[in-house]
Amino acid sequence: MKRSEINHILAEGNDFIRSFGYVLPPFASLTPDEMIARKAELAGVIEARLGWDITDFGQGDFAKIGLFLVTVRNGLLADLQRGRGRLYAEKIMISRLHQVTPMHRHVLKAEDIINRGGGELVLELYRMDGDGGIDAEAEVAVMTDGQERRLPAGGRLALRPGESVTLLPGVWHSFWAEGRDALIGEVSSVNDDVTDNVFRDRVGRFSSVEEDVAPTRLLVSDYDRVLA
Repeated sequence: MKRSEINHILAEGNDFIRSFGYVLPPFASLTPDEMIARKAELAGVIEARLGWDITDFGQGDFAKIGLFLVTVRNGLLADLQRGRGRLYAEKIMISRLHQVTPMHRHVLKAEDIINRGGGELVLELYRMDGDGGIDAEAEVAVMTDGQERRLPAGGRLALRPGESVTLLPGVWHSFWAEGRDALIGEVSSVNDDVTDNVFRDRVGRFSSVEEDVAPTRLLVSDYDRVLA
């Protein structure tokens, strides 16, 4: 992705989030220069990978395959491994109309996916087979706002604004918005996007960035290079 495209998507997404009355934490407003100057005091933000995340999953077509995310809270993987400390994470995301998040599952993370507003959020769901792949035949059981729902393999679950689904580790899922762009919340156990995503197809979790202009905000994938 070109940095100019990322800057534009970020500005549009920030306005969309605010249109629902959701206010991002202060670190989301920091410029790259401010983050560099304050990186010592922002060590917790950097270590937990809090901040902006815009990805086309390495496919070069954000309008069709992509996702807009902001990680607003996160513990550390070490916390999860020892079973104490900050064991939670929270994200706010945008799924655009006609834009798909590729089929994937998580190894450790359990998550609630919440439709916070906008269009319907549709999820395609599969169980994991014994080898870690997709079970194309088995029924899928998930909890939606405290009630169990059962769907056939590859069944599609539509969430209206205010509704949510709980996805346990190993549940394969892809999702997209219908009707209009959707604002999505995610409340989960500790989030580790470097190691905890398993994709069905050959895609990358983060985008390669062509630096055609200066960034208006850093992405979490910029931190190691810029703030090291």
